Amino acid sequence: MARGFAKRRHPEVRSPSRALPGETPLGARRNKPVSRLEHLLFCRVGQAIGDHGLIEPEDRILVAISGGKDSFSLLHLLDLHRRRAPFEFSLLPVFVDAGWDEGAGERVTAEFSRHGYTVEVFRRDIRGCVRDHLRPGTNPCALCSRLRRGVLYDLAPARGCNKLALGHHLDDLIETLLLNLFYSGQLKAMGINLLSDDRRNRVIRPLCYIEEEALRAFAAAADFHAVEIACPYRDGSRDPRREAVKHWIAALARDIPDLRRSALAALKHVRPTHLLDRALFSRRSPGPQDGL
Repeated sequence: MARGFAKRRHPEVRSPSRALPGETPLGARRNKPVSRLEHLLFCRVGQAIGDHGLIEPEDRILVAISGGKDSFSLLHLLDLHRRRAPFEFSLLPVFVDAGWDEGAGERVTAEFSRHGYTVEVFRRDIRGCVRDHLRPGTNPCALCSRLRRGVLYDLAPARGCNKLALGHHLDDLIETLLLNLFYSGQLKAMGINLLSDDRRNRVIRPLCYIEEEALRAFAAAADFHAVEIACPYRDGSRDPRREAVKHWIAALARDIPDLRRSALAALKHVRPTHLLDRALFSRRSPGPQDGL
């Protein structure tokens, strides 16, 4: 665990019953939040950092930038923590231009520059790889995402980064949990502090305690304009299973307002003795805490 961040543990913060606060003036040179909403998100990122040891002294973190609200919020909140942390760490924001949209890199750098951030652009012919290797009936977005992730995995060590920060939020974790549960027969969500398969990168997800709705409100209050990337597959390539899970969660949340916070609590309080994986029992012996 990052020693400095452990001193700033934050209690669980419940979603407000009323609408999220309005305008949130931003600036990349500030070192503290200036609104209730920004403070709420700042605290939740701080709690994730402390709970999972996401940041340590002298870390150099490559921040994956997509041009959307999630990566903007990720960079801004990590930069606030960088300015207030009791030790040094650095951030390298990177946008991978996959070749789908000429000029996308310039638009992304311009929008982030408007908010005081410098984003490096790396161009790779991912478009050509997708067109050459896409099999009939497969999802082009999934292949494109894997290829972009591979580029980031190569870039991080090449640029001296020991960690890669991704912008997945709480809704992404819950959706992935349900997708794995219903479609692949596994009980897992997303790793929050995970060593990548190539063992060269440590992937962190500091937004794991934040709902998508809060990030959307934050970006709107910040006057951040998401950069749309023109893609020929955009309209017809969304994963129908993930879209179905999104609709299930939204429908349930109308009757269960704290559904997402409750799901987060469940992910943090697992009872292995009440599951059926025999490998779990082979690694431990029953104790007095094992109830019915």
